[in-house]
Amino acid sequence: VILYIIFLCRVVLCIFGCCFMVRHAQTAAAPAPQPRIKKFQVYRWDPDTAGDKPRMQTYDIDLNTCGPMVLDALIKIKNEIDPTLTFRRSCREGICGSCAMNINGGNTLACLNKIDTNISKATKIYPLPHMYVVKDLVPDMSNFYAQYKSIEPYLKKKDNNQEGKEQYFQSVEDRQKLDGLYECILCACCSTSCPSYWWNGDKYLGPAVLMQAYRWMIDSRDEFTEERLSKLQDPFSLYRCHTIMNCTKTCPKGLNPGKAIAEIKKMMATYKEKKAAAS
Repeated sequence: VILYIIFLCRVVLCIFGCCFMVRHAQTAAAPAPQPRIKKFQVYRWDPDTAGDKPRMQTYDIDLNTCGPMVLDALIKIKNEIDPTLTFRRSCREGICGSCAMNINGGNTLACLNKIDTNISKATKIYPLPHMYVVKDLVPDMSNFYAQYKSIEPYLKKKDNNQEGKEQYFQSVEDRQKLDGLYECILCACCSTSCPSYWWNGDKYLGPAVLMQAYRWMIDSRDEFTEERLSKLQDPFSLYRCHTIMNCTKTCPKGLNPGKAIAEIKKMMATYKEKKAAAS
């Protein structure tokens, strides 16, 4: 009996050993995935390099070893191929707006833009259009931020004596009016897609800033709506908008700056009527 049990144990071990060897051989023999080489043509320009001129530089990336988003490809290029490539990025979740750029002809966020898996077609990447370039894919946002500051994007009350002493309550209905406005991340994709902003960027505030101005105008807790409207009465700040709607089409957050600007124009008409009647 003991000899029989020993014999059975040897048979079982032999069978398991053979199965392991076959499975190991199958795994070892599995062919490596075929490389999927995708070309990325990236705008390059370094002002600190004497004689350097804007150009497009091509990088080859194997999509099998790269993440799904364009930002993944840019990070891979910088980490593994060319550390001199310069671009902005931070959250990688479509929240901060840092990686705004022009990809294949459209303004968007690199972290939200999926790589086109068609390897026969190159992906072309430029900085946001019609802005001064600091280096490579980094535009100068100074004017954009100065315009945002000019609209005073914060709650303003007539009586500052109660500031910080109590909460400023808001009804659910009034809070819902801000939906579709407060989500703006100031990536400037909309403003830099607007021809009016290209032509008059020094005077016209642009879709992003105007949408934020509207956000504070309709906030039930703010008491400076008329003063905010008054600051937009000149011919350029608001009225350079010609309803081209590039802004709404390109917004990576799905917002509607064009509608917000139209609402400001309606408020402005009422404001001017009241002002004329008062005088």
